[in-house]
Amino acid sequence: MEGFLEYLKQLGTDIGLKIIFGLVVLFVGFKLAKWVVKLVSKGRAFGKLEPSVQGFLLSFIKIMLYALVIASAAIIWGIPTTSFLTIFTSAGLAVGLALQGALSNFAGGLMILIFKPFRIGDFIENGSAIGVVKEITIIYTIITTVDNKVITIPNGTLTNSNVINYSAQPLRRVDIKFSTGYGDDIEKVKRVLMEVALNHEKVLKDPAPFIRLVAQAASSLDYTFRVWCSGADYWDVYFDMMERVKEAFDANGISIPFQQIDVHLDK
Repeated sequence: MEGFLEYLKQLGTDIGLKIIFGLVVLFVGFKLAKWVVKLVSKGRAFGKLEPSVQGFLLSFIKIMLYALVIASAAIIWGIPTTSFLTIFTSAGLAVGLALQGALSNFAGGLMILIFKPFRIGDFIENGSAIGVVKEITIIYTIITTVDNKVITIPNGTLTNSNVINYSAQPLRRVDIKFSTGYGDDIEKVKRVLMEVALNHEKVLKDPAPFIRLVAQAASSLDYTFRVWCSGADYWDVYFDMMERVKEAFDANGISIPFQQIDVHLDK
């Protein structure tokens, strides 16, 4: 009996020490994890990253460090590593099945952050929405439309659809079609259109404007009008061209045709 009691005493002491040591590891480990996250956030290289990437990296590092601390404490308490991994894997599988859509958006967020098809401040279109990117999170991308509406788009949707980034290049081309009557001289029309293009202060001379007759329609001659400008000046150039070409056509006697229909009367 004395030997059995001594065994229980020794066993209790060992278990108590393991529990205390495991709790110390948890306490110190969590403190150390917070210190590491704070240290990383103050790094120069980290400060150069985009805000969306910074938030994701900090969350990821924190989760990984906490998982490492918990696993260390579990090993100290005598929990078998295989059992611990089995529980962790089972829990992860259950959560994954429950959050299938969220995980798809999470993977989409990773793809956006890694490959950077667009950045905060870019003007994009994905078929269902168009606007300026205001925030990129792990799950959603938030854009503001030109009429100041806020649209939240799942990242999975963005990575699985075509995205047009209007801000990716510094220059943009303004394409407009202008129509004149069949009685107007082609060379005169081209000369007037070229003068309008070259006289605009925001239209670039290189690449040079391009103006050619593109179609002989049923009621008009159609001209393709292409000029280059800075991406930020696109809409100013577009609307100015629409107004100035109309004024130039009127000043030079160039007609803008209406749809014509010939009616034949059969007696």
